[in-house]
Amino acid sequence: MAKIIIPTPLRKFTENTGVFETTGTTVHEAIQELTQTHTGLERHLLDDNKNLRSFIRVYVGEDDINALEKGATAVAKDTVISIVPAIAGGI
Repeated sequence: MAKIIIPTPLRKFTENTGVFETTGTTVHEAIQELTQTHTGLERHLLDDNKNLRSFIRVYVGEDDINALEKGATAVAKDTVISIVPAIAGGI
């Protein structure tokens, strides 16, 4: 199964689970499965149209899905998907 790495700030919505195994065959399907399993994540990852929010970056391996086929990017059994939310800060 492919794995989605859950970043620390979002783990409070996954019962502190850091890795989610998915049967999705595309990034879109994998994220959909994740948000259906952990419903508290949906509002943090997806907009009202169920698309990834603009400040969320998703990587397949080391590649940003925006440089690939976005949500249609294929996911194999050994794929590692990383979610990277934007972190704002300052002095």
